This record gives sequence, structure tokens and C-alpha cells, in this order.
Amino acid sequence: MPSTAGRTAGLTGLRRAARESVSGLPREFWWLWTSTLINRLGAFVATFMALYLTLDRGYSASYAGLVASLHGLGGVASSLGAGVMTDRLGRRPTLLVAQVSTALSVALLGFMHDPVAIAGVAFLVGMASNASRPAVQAMMADIVKPQDRVRAFSLNYWAINLGFAVSSALAGFVAQYSYLAGFLGEAALTLVCAVVVFLKLPESRPVRTAVEQATESAVRLGTVLRDGRFMSVVGLSFVVALIFQQASVGLPVAMGKAGFSSADYGMAVAVNGVLIVVLQIPVTRFIEHRDPRRLLIISSVLAGYGFGLTAFAGSLGLYALTVCVWTLAEIVNAPTQTGLVVRLSPVHGRGRYQGMYSTSWAVAALVAPLLSGFVIDRYGAEWLWATCAVLGTAAAVGYWLLMRNLPPEPHLVVSPKSPATTATTAATAATAATAATTTITATAATAATAATAEQNGAAVVSAPVE
Repeated sequence: MPSTAGRTAGLTGLRRAARESVSGLPREFWWLWTSTLINRLGAFVATFMALYLTLDRGYSASYAGLVASLHGLGGVASSLGAGVMTDRLGRRPTLLVAQVSTALSVALLGFMHDPVAIAGVAFLVGMASNASRPAVQAMMADIVKPQDRVRAFSLNYWAINLGFAVSSALAGFVAQYSYLAGFLGEAALTLVCAVVVFLKLPESRPVRTAVEQATESAVRLGTVLRDGRFMSVVGLSFVVALIFQQASVGLPVAMGKAGFSSADYGMAVAVNGVLIVVLQIPVTRFIEHRDPRRLLIISSVLAGYGFGLTAFAGSLGLYALTVCVWTLAEIVNAPTQTGLVVRLSPVHGRGRYQGMYSTSWAVAALVAPLLSGFVIDRYGAEWLWATCAVLGTAAAVGYWLLMRNLPPEPHLVVSPKSPATTATTAATAATAATAATTTITATAATAATAATAEQNGAAVVSAPVE
């Protein structure tokens, strides 16, 4: 048995690791994190929409698939618009509009009976619920220091998965009582998120100085589309997203065709949520100061071949083992990829850049079901898993080529301030920048290796009203 001293040392080490994982992040981040957790705790529609339509309303599986596609299409439609709103109106107003709209549309969906009305409102729910993502990610980049961003994004991703795991379990019990209660519960929790944002989160959008307005180029959607390096990242993100989407579209179909039950699939995929909740924070402590290129290459290979190994799974235990492999890829990829997006985004164009990045995942959510269905029906599940391995390899090669000459250029971090404080800061920024240039240049060479994953690599670009 371990000695008392050994157990005490182990507990002390765990407490120190936990403290270091959450220390140094601003109070505003934790309110934003709390809002994310509350939002995911109420995630009823995404979990039980198909069951609600087929079991409670009596619609066909084809109709349920159509509604799910319209919900995803709404997310695609809102990503770019929400990104523009984030830059033009601000992070806080965009969050408030998105969350209030989500609450109202989700509540309305619970009262819809006509199939056309259900489909239309589901599209609105998809638009509203996805509109908050560019604002959340841009605000997080604004308020968190560059060296802490990977850790912050990881903690936020952990909250998303923790909330979703809890909501999935609770929603099952709520659905047995009343599906309408689930819709209204999600609407109520989303309104709580809006209240948290309204009361606790000040606007964090960087204020453009007179020098920036006079000398820097405008950031528009066209600017984003012409940014070759960033659009390459968006394309690679789409490829990786296609792979991860197979967890919810290709894997259940393939397991069903192999003779496994829905309960078997539920047990296998539950490993994903458990591992993320348990490992996300400690793994992030290990990766947060490592080379993002290597992390993205490794995670792409793990994702592709993790799903590729599913072709050889013949038992529930082997399926669970493959889930472990691609879950590790997900844990590494999610915060690293988001940190890279921030690094490549101009300060005054973060909303548009985050909106474009969100679009890659929204489009993948639409394409993945079509891809998996076609390949499985036409060629068999083994070819789908082989395709995943090929896509993972292609993404790894793409990241290797894309990031060979990525320069480490840190950004100044904007902390939320009152309007008066912000104005004072803007007035003194030009003078401070000159004095800081020498220090930043000297420090960057030393910090390049240790903080590559968190530093932004693009110059500051202004974003006037379009």
C-alpha cells in the first residue's frame, strides 16, 4: 500500500496541477466559460431532435434527416454574417442577439406541429445557435494573453463536452416526461446565458486608433477570402471535420450493418465524452507550449487512422479502442486549431475570420452524411474507413506544407475596459508601441519555441464598417 506521505504528495501534486491549469486567466474568461457551460447543459434540441420527430410526432426518418439538414444549413448561413456582426457591432451585442434569438426560436419550435413550420423554425434555430460561435471565440482571443490561449480554448472545449455529457443524460429523463419541457428548458438556460453576458461581460472589441484608421487596410470578407494561408487552414479544417463527423454519421450506420445495436453504439461513443472530460485538461498542460505544426500533423494522422482502424473492429471492445485513438486526436486538435486561427487573424478582423472558420465545420456537417451514406451503400463501410485514413494523411501533409514558414509574431492583448479607460488606452497606444518594439523583438526570439501555439502570427489590420 502507498504510504501516507506518498498519498499526501500525490494529492498535493494534483492540487498544484489543477491550480496551474486554471490560474492566470482573467475573470471575464471565466464568466464566458460559465456561459458556455450553461448553454451546453441545455443542449436538448441537438440531442433529441430526431427522436422527437420520429417517436413523439410520428414523422419518417427521411423527414427527420431533412430537418437536421436544414438545422445545419442554418448554421452555415449564419457563420459569415455573425462574423461580420462581431467585428462591426461588437462581441457582446452579437452574443446577446444570438442567445436571445436562440431562446425564442427553440421555445417556438416546441409548439410547432405543421411539418413545414417545424422545418422552417429548425432552420432558424440553426442560424441563431451557430451565430454565437464567432463572437465567443473572438472575445476569448481579445481577453486572454497569447501564451494562455491554447489553455483557454481547451478549457472552453472541456466545458462544451462536460455540459453536453450532462445534458444528454438529463435530457433522456426529461424526454420521458415531456419533449416540450426539454425545449422550454433549453430556452430558459439560453436566456440565463444572455443574462450572464449582459451583467458580467463588457465589450472586448479592440478600439482602432487614429493611426490605425489612417494607415491600415480594411478587413472585409473579401480580405479573408484572399488570405491564402488562412483559407488553406479553413480547407484543412474542413477535411479534418469530415473525419470527426463520422463519429455521429458513419459509425452508427456501420455498426448497425455489422449487427450491433443502438445501445452498443451508445456505449462505444460514450468513451469519447468520458475521455475528453478526464483527459482534456492534463493533455492541454502537456501540449500548450509545443509546436502547433507537429500537434496538427499528429492529430490529423491519429484522427484518420483512428477511424481507419474501425475497418478491423469486430467486437464492441475494439470499437471502443478505436474511439480512444480518434478522441485523443480530437483533444489535441480542437484547441490547437482554434489557437492557429486566432494567430492568423488580424485583431480587427477576428469576427470575420472566426466566422469563416466556423463555416468549415458547418459545411462538413452537411457533407459528411452524404459522403458516408454514398460510400457505405456503394462500396461498403471498409471503404469509408479507408477514406478517413487517406483524408487524415492528406491533412497532415497539408499542415506540414502550410506551416513551414509560419512566423511567430505576438499581438498585443486587449483587456475589457470601460469606454473611458478604452479611450485613454487608445490615445496612448501609439506612444507605447514605439517603446515596446525593441522589447518585443528581443523577447520573440527566446519565446518562439515555448509559446508558438499561443502567439498570433499576423499583423494588426483595421476593420471599418462595410
